[in-house]
Amino acid sequence: MQATTRFTVFRRATRMSVGVTALAASLVVPGHALAAAESDYADTPITVTALKRETTLLDVPVSVSVTSAETLERAHIRDLKDLQSVVPSLRVNQLQSSANTNFYIRGFGNGANNAGIEPSVGLLIDGVYRSRSASMIADFPDVERIEVLRGPQSTLFGKNASAGVISIVTRKPQFNFGGNIEASYGNHNATVIKGMVTGPISDTIAASIAAGYNKRDGIVRDLATGERTNERDRWFTRGQLLFNNNDGLEVRLIGDYGRISENCCAVVNLRQALPTQAIFALGGAVNRPEQAFDDNVFYNFQSSNRIRNWGMSGQIDYDLGGAKLTSITSYRRTDAVTNQDSDFSSADVLGRNFQDLGVKTFTQELRADFDIGERVHVLIGGFYFNERIAQRNEVFWGADARPYANLLVQSLSGGALNIGGFNASDLELIFGGLEAAAAGNPLLQGKYIGQFYQMGTGLNEAYRLKNDAYSIFTQVDFEVADGLTLTGGINYTHDKRRFQTGTTSNDVLAGIDFDDPRYAPFRQQLLFQGALSTQIGQILGLGRGASAAEIGAFAVSSAANNAIFNAVSAGSAAFAAGNANNPVANPLNPLRDLQFFPPFLNVPNAVESGRLSDGDLSFTARLAYDVNPNVNFYASFATGYKAASINLSRDSRPTPADLVTLRAQGLAVTNLSSGSRFANAEDATVFEAGVKGNWGNVSANFAIFKQTIKGFQSNIFTGSGFFLANAGKQSAFGVEFDGSVKAFDKLTLTLSMTYLDPKYDSFVLSGVGDLSGTKAAGVSPFSMSIGAELVEPLGGGNDLIVRLDYHYEAPFNLVEGLPGLVVTDALGQITSADAALAAAREFRQTINDVNGSITFAMENGFEISLWGRNLLNDRTILQIFDSPAQPGSISGYPNQPRTYGIGARMRF
Repeated sequence: MQATTRFTVFRRATRMSVGVTALAASLVVPGHALAAAESDYADTPITVTALKRETTLLDVPVSVSVTSAETLERAHIRDLKDLQSVVPSLRVNQLQSSANTNFYIRGFGNGANNAGIEPSVGLLIDGVYRSRSASMIADFPDVERIEVLRGPQSTLFGKNASAGVISIVTRKPQFNFGGNIEASYGNHNATVIKGMVTGPISDTIAASIAAGYNKRDGIVRDLATGERTNERDRWFTRGQLLFNNNDGLEVRLIGDYGRISENCCAVVNLRQALPTQAIFALGGAVNRPEQAFDDNVFYNFQSSNRIRNWGMSGQIDYDLGGAKLTSITSYRRTDAVTNQDSDFSSADVLGRNFQDLGVKTFTQELRADFDIGERVHVLIGGFYFNERIAQRNEVFWGADARPYANLLVQSLSGGALNIGGFNASDLELIFGGLEAAAAGNPLLQGKYIGQFYQMGTGLNEAYRLKNDAYSIFTQVDFEVADGLTLTGGINYTHDKRRFQTGTTSNDVLAGIDFDDPRYAPFRQQLLFQGALSTQIGQILGLGRGASAAEIGAFAVSSAANNAIFNAVSAGSAAFAAGNANNPVANPLNPLRDLQFFPPFLNVPNAVESGRLSDGDLSFTARLAYDVNPNVNFYASFATGYKAASINLSRDSRPTPADLVTLRAQGLAVTNLSSGSRFANAEDATVFEAGVKGNWGNVSANFAIFKQTIKGFQSNIFTGSGFFLANAGKQSAFGVEFDGSVKAFDKLTLTLSMTYLDPKYDSFVLSGVGDLSGTKAAGVSPFSMSIGAELVEPLGGGNDLIVRLDYHYEAPFNLVEGLPGLVVTDALGQITSADAALAAAREFRQTINDVNGSITFAMENGFEISLWGRNLLNDRTILQIFDSPAQPGSISGYPNQPRTYGIGARMRF
């Protein structure tokens, strides 16, 4: 069935490619009706700055989508998360907190609630790079357009643009007084008020100020506390000053400040496991998997987000006639304080998951662009980036952790080891007694009493990261012949990172080494009981291990059975004695899942320096040909670069090689296993060819590409932290088309389609085993956006505007697999990932999103609208992950249900 689906999608994409190519070829033939017609409906050419200089969309020989301010308003796009409904190659997710927004272009991208991982998609607002997802959230007060550049853009944008760039351009202050104010009200008491005013202060100075307020009740109800989550409560203000001496010098100053104070983001249970039954036994609750879209959850406190985001920038443009000089300077600061009920139940198992994140960023860009003669244009520049990150986390056991652990210890030991009855208190006495016996000190027997899973114990985390980077770049456009332009560009980026950790654990059970020789008598006893139970159970044909009573009854039932019992007992004793110190056979291994906060080895140390330094050369080569004023063909090759990422999470661990050295030097802490501290840099490559056409009432853009990333930074949430690793190589073949037709004076139709075939060419050491040759997750093979807008004149300069758009994404896996479901040996090596991969195939996503609006626009600038998003109430899961502290359970984030409302806008 999957093969048929893939073939059907590819066949459709191929037919589309052939059809569009044939159409484009026919349109360039002189005399063709559309090409020759002078459209009465021709719009003003769309201006873009995708290549750091102003040009038209038709003349930009790269794959770029431009969303105008008018589209943003008519489609009621509230923030970047909504933008994907009109840009099919773009995918946006907001997960875990209000401070966490991730972007993907053409299936490439990453990022998470991990401050050490920068995104693969660069976001710029008025030319200022925003490095962290917490800095990327903004309503749209005075946006002029949003440009989405697809494919590697490192030649002009430096590091962290290996997948593409999103550039938001806002309106400059105007020397004519004007502005707008907007208010809307929707279901869930959604209230949005925003506006902008601009005007002159003098003949050479203009100013503007914009502000907005966005508040909404929580969409999801907490049935345990009676409160709500997935709410909106945020505001912002933004001011600009523009100086223009009317003689080539322009200075633009921008300052903004915003705050978010809201509960987010709801998590639902998708698969229950043994720990879920323990939560129920404590009187706690979680939703049933079949109720995932009922918008009800059960927590014991709300996940809160308190975010402050502000910054300032200054841009100086000086036109010297033959050259233009530009300087952009910025400083930004983000402070995000979040707290999450991370067991996602009404039981108080994890009582606190607190994070306090501070990010300070300074950037400086200098560039010059000029012409040499009539056929050569040169852009040259440099960029400097300085960032400081300070992060503090606290994850503690709650009041229900001890009784919860008691139930799990009984289940894990009784079910897996057939010893029954052990709980946390028993383990405290057993481990303490064994240590006392080994030391010959009876006082140690009570060492652990009351210590396991004590409320308020857990992990205190502290991380710091310093990042300095600079880029030097140039790009030259050479018009070889009329209409034929050859472009070459090069960028050198150097990135330096210094990180340190200060993380401590006081989780007592997690600090115990189950392989400790002092515990050999206990392990031997458990091995003997387990082996004896298993073999007697087989003899009796029970299909399970025999209980102590059943073993005793068998031993005395007859002389023959007694002899069998003695033989089996002797064999079991020999097996137990021979394997008491064998880590692979350790009967305590099933309890390792309960060692949730093991000791942490901090960096820097004698083996790990906590220092990374890397440099990269990125290239662009492109040939563009203007067939005529309406049609442009281009072919290009480009490389991209994403700097190394640091794993600032509790799953940050040394590499296997470093772990060997640490153990040899006696520096490894108890229960330390291998993992990763960082992922090395990504290197992207794209081969692309495309055609663009604009005939006034018809426009069409088509691109075909093959994009690869070597060293793709895969980042998977494990239920406790993040597994960060480099894939050997990830690639995608794709076809993109977007176009519009003004069918007649009143009706405009738009269509965008993307076909993608993404795969891991090589990824041996993923968190769920060898993924080489498999499809990359999180990428739909086919996505499509269709839009229609009807403008019906009503007389007197008034219009009725009806807009409808539909966004579709074919089914795809959300993740490659779930690390919590892999089976490992005592050395941490994966022995089976079948369950982890099967779970990923079970939870696939399909998107069918319909949005619409009806607007009555008056000649005097007043508009009133009825709008709706996700009108079909299509419900899906945005992401899945291993449930924290609940081995075997799966959780996920549901999407937003149908929203609708009424809005009014006044322009003046």
